[in-house]
Amino acid sequence: MTPTPGSVAIEPLYADDTLLVFDKPSGLLAVPGRGVDKQDCLSARVQARYPDALIVHRLDMATSGLMVMARGAEAQRALSVAFAAREVSKRYVAIVAGRLDAVPGGWGTIDLPIIVDWPRRPLRMVDRIHGKPSLTRWRVLEVDETGTRTRVELEPVTGRSHQLRVHLRELGHPILGDTLYAPPDVQAQAGRLLLHACALRFAHPLTGEALVFERSAPF
Repeated sequence: MTPTPGSVAIEPLYADDTLLVFDKPSGLLAVPGRGVDKQDCLSARVQARYPDALIVHRLDMATSGLMVMARGAEAQRALSVAFAAREVSKRYVAIVAGRLDAVPGGWGTIDLPIIVDWPRRPLRMVDRIHGKPSLTRWRVLEVDETGTRTRVELEPVTGRSHQLRVHLRELGHPILGDTLYAPPDVQAQAGRLLLHACALRFAHPLTGEALVFERSAPF
């Protein structure tokens, strides 16, 4: 697996002998896809410089923001366990269609089980009988002056594929620029998916030190 010739190296926000943290741009795959045209990705670019770097979690191609990679199999196991045990705090920022009103106490929840929509995969859908438990916390950050867009902060308690995109669509407020789950008029309101992984908090797998990484949304 090699990066595409001419692909731009991505500098780490943090690097030590155990882990690396990057700000993945929107439009770049996290890992290689199927086909020769889908080999350029974050993991390939990173491994060109750090051959021991291994994937721990992923972001959708259209999503930007913070990703951590492990250096070596032992670190990968430790970080994977932390993600699976929900010991990693993840926060996202999104801009959604319509006016979303704040709820009492600030944080609302979306508790809707998600399953692969097999006839239309890779799409996901809500299935209250067969879906896997999926929980998202959300709060309003700002409503624009026209009342047609809302900036929200999101915390995925579970980590299902496309969870935030599906949950916000089900809430009636799809993310702007979402070519998978938003209607055409909402897709057309942005040139990219307006979803960004803005914060990661977890314990260093070797030292136990509390690590906090933040990166503002580029929108």
